Amino acid sequence: MRIIFLFSLLLSTSAFAVSAVDSDGRRVTLKEPAQRIVSLAPHVTEQLFAAGAGSKIVGASEYSDYPEAAKNLPRVASSGTVNLEMVLALKPDLVVAWRLEATAAALTRLESLGVPVFYSEPRRLAQIPDAIAALGELAGTLDTAKPLARALREELARLDAEYSSRRPVTVFYQISERPLMTIGGGQFVSDAIDLCGGRNIFAGATVMAPMVNVESVIAADPEAIVTARPDPADKSWEPFWRRFPGLFAVEAENLYTVPTNEMHRHGPRAIGATRLLCQRINEARVKAASRR
Repeated sequence: MRIIFLFSLLLSTSAFAVSAVDSDGRRVTLKEPAQRIVSLAPHVTEQLFAAGAGSKIVGASEYSDYPEAAKNLPRVASSGTVNLEMVLALKPDLVVAWRLEATAAALTRLESLGVPVFYSEPRRLAQIPDAIAALGELAGTLDTAKPLARALREELARLDAEYSSRRPVTVFYQISERPLMTIGGGQFVSDAIDLCGGRNIFAGATVMAPMVNVESVIAADPEAIVTARPDPADKSWEPFWRRFPGLFAVEAENLYTVPTNEMHRHGPRAIGATRLLCQRINEARVKAASRR
């Protein structure tokens, strides 16, 4: 009877335990679903709300501005610092973060104090629904997280079926103008370009956001130039490239804009922005075909 009792007790206590694997491949296990969560990145805040765990967030990083409710959360971190005193005062049972050199020591300190840290840094679009499902598991909100993750995977499959096998379009993706910066192949926006049947001309770069020069872009002569702006209707960046009328993208009017936050944050809105990106790249494809 004692053995049966102990076995039953083990089952009853472990039934509340939750576990998920983070972006670093680390398994994070909690004795019970998290009730007090601190988010240390804007995309993490989006993911948590999307996973149904928004009401459990007790602190967030600066620029956590989506959805609207996120704007009211206490700010406990920036891109360069984590206010450890504030985080600990909130008594979190889970901290969700991404790896930055500037905050690595603070995150290590949190873990040394027994605070579970889950890293969420998707490098591929397919990892976004995985992250949402994992956070739903840890927060005990799988009823919300699982259907959304499934819907996002289905949308990615539709985009793949619709665009990935079409004629490749060479793309220069501009992050900033001064200095001129782009994305390497390890960045998830480059993965979005691939999904759309595009080819990032700097996919071979070994860093996430390399600085490049205009001459290297001209030499590659991309069929489309895409940039992200807070306002997708903003065309103030175009004169920079119109100085080079010999560029195929300029001659063909293949200069396109996608919304910054939606495209650059690793949340569910990035997949919606990818559909827009695919449409833009396909427009460039059609124009290019008529000129070849």
